[in-house]
Amino acid sequence: MGTQNIQSPIVQFAQVDKLLDLGRANSLWPMTFGLACCAIEMMATGASRFDLARFGAEVFRPSPRQCDVMIVAGTINKKMAPAVETLYDQMPEPKWVIAMGNCAISGGPFIFDGQYAVVEGAEKLFPVDVFIPGCPPRPEALIEGILELEEKVTGSRRWPRVEVG
Repeated sequence: MGTQNIQSPIVQFAQVDKLLDLGRANSLWPMTFGLACCAIEMMATGASRFDLARFGAEVFRPSPRQCDVMIVAGTINKKMAPAVETLYDQMPEPKWVIAMGNCAISGGPFIFDGQYAVVEGAEKLFPVDVFIPGCPPRPEALIEGILELEEKVTGSRRWPRVEVG
């Protein structure tokens, strides 16, 4: 009879890391934590009008040990900085940070010559993954930031970008 070429079906398995990242990206648990007026917009994002649940980030957790996303919403004063750093340190790995608002990004309007009380951005304390500009940013901007973080976690685009204008 001779040798025959038997074609077997191609079986592909996803890498475990990619599956884990996909699960992490679709179930981000932000911390219930706010410093200033941007926290009001963060709370509005979690309300029923914007339905953050459809993006997998609805479960705002009360303890840093249960969170994987810290949304720094507002001004970080130097007196408050050690407490914010402690909350970040208590979060389990992997963890991500979103800086929401101009104050969290750069100190906002409180930065001027001779000021001594405001940290000039959350990036001075710990690494920041996503920056959301605005004063204060709208809930839609926070949703866009969460989607950007999901893309960063998975390494791929989930939603098509729409160019306006």
